[in-house]
Amino acid sequence: MAQEAMAQDAPFGERMGTSDRIIVGIFVGVPFLAVIASVVVLWGWGVTWHDLVIGAVMYLVAGHGITIGYHRLFTHKAFKASRPLKITLAVAGSLAVEGDPITWCADHRRHHQFADKAGDPHSPWRFGTSVWALTKGMVWAHIGWTFNNEKTNKEKYVPDLLADRDLLRVTAWQPVLVLFSFAAPAVAGGLWGQGTWDSGAAWSAFFWAGLVRIGLLHHVTWSINSICHMTGERPFKVRDRSGNVWWLALLSGGESWHNLHHADPTSARHGVLRGQLDTSARMIRLFELASWARDVHWPDERRLAAKRSAGSPV
Repeated sequence: MAQEAMAQDAPFGERMGTSDRIIVGIFVGVPFLAVIASVVVLWGWGVTWHDLVIGAVMYLVAGHGITIGYHRLFTHKAFKASRPLKITLAVAGSLAVEGDPITWCADHRRHHQFADKAGDPHSPWRFGTSVWALTKGMVWAHIGWTFNNEKTNKEKYVPDLLADRDLLRVTAWQPVLVLFSFAAPAVAGGLWGQGTWDSGAAWSAFFWAGLVRIGLLHHVTWSINSICHMTGERPFKVRDRSGNVWWLALLSGGESWHNLHHADPTSARHGVLRGQLDTSARMIRLFELASWARDVHWPDERRLAAKRSAGSPV
């Protein structure tokens, strides 16, 4: 799969500028380095339980903002949300520091149109099938594509989102939301239970619940692009190489049941087989019970049966 052929494909829009590359480098590279440095830091003095609690809460909020909001609601229309829920999910997803919802969804819709073919923004099969080509492809699908010189044409892929005033406002507020995502853990850590400001606790929370948490969430999200398109079980028939990777299910909110997702993209639940944990689907169900979500596209047994691969379990 030649890179040149993909660069000339129709779905691309304007080119990424130098400032865009610098921003991507900062918000991708710094959290990544923090994840690596965390091993050294943990070896020396460890992490407090305050940091773990703050980090877990921020991870769950931002992570499900991506999986439920950016992915299942905005990209695939798996359900309809009340306006407060829609805005909340857009803000929560922004805290993952993976970009604004409109750009994120444009890239993902293009991914589905060209999955593992020329035009896919992050296929690990981009360079071919040799060992070296797949090694390059894994790096590309996991992180390299974020530095790509080509942007997805938003007018082509997300005209519905461009017409949504709420999402445009959330997009305009991205710098503030990103700052909040980094600063909130530090403030929470510095104020928690001390009575006065504790700068040491603030820096600790900033590192663990801010940088490390964002870095971990980035790499879990990117693992869906890379690992889940290289390996995993494929109980459902698809036109690409998407697979289910069970050990990523909890960290990814159910996104790693990726084979079913590509077989039935508008399904609100990805983990449809017995034992497949999908926390995002469970939260959508709670939203539905609270009347915050409606017209939910739950899996249909007849559709699932028609999509099953030969020999897959019932």
